[in-house]
Amino acid sequence: MSTESKIERHTIAVLVDNEAGVLARVIGLFSGRGYNIESLTVAEVDSAGHTSRITVVTSGTPMVIEQIKAQLDRLVPVHKVVDLTSEAPGIEREMALVKVAGTGDRRVEALRLSDAFRARVIDTTHTSFVFEVTGTPAKIDAFVGLMRPLGLVDVSRTGVVAIARGPEAM
Repeated sequence: MSTESKIERHTIAVLVDNEAGVLARVIGLFSGRGYNIESLTVAEVDSAGHTSRITVVTSGTPMVIEQIKAQLDRLVPVHKVVDLTSEAPGIEREMALVKVAGTGDRRVEALRLSDAFRARVIDTTHTSFVFEVTGTPAKIDAFVGLMRPLGLVDVSRTGVVAIARGPEAM
């Protein structure tokens, strides 16, 4: 397999106008060309400037990633596109709520592991816990994987949020 055809995961931050239909246009770009979205988060970042940041995690060959960035940059409401994986390395975080049901030793082990992952118990009953865990997507995956044999019931994840390192704004 050549280097050019290697599939890579990239986190792309897109600064857009905060107006109706912008998210649909961005998603339409992905779906219309068959690109996969692994994670998507959107939030207003400047109420005075009416701008929002869309953080998209996608995967593809280096050529496909370049196509995605170029096509995003051509959309009318887009102000800036930054690849936080290669152009301006960033910090990624995700939050998850993880529900685990169990009693006895399983309950004790779930609490012990939650402490190791710095997960917070945000709800508890006699037979279940809901943990809040924050970290890299890999950390969330590891926590969920360890909770599976202990009685994992449900998981709700926010998706990746990311920001570039250093003093510069996006």
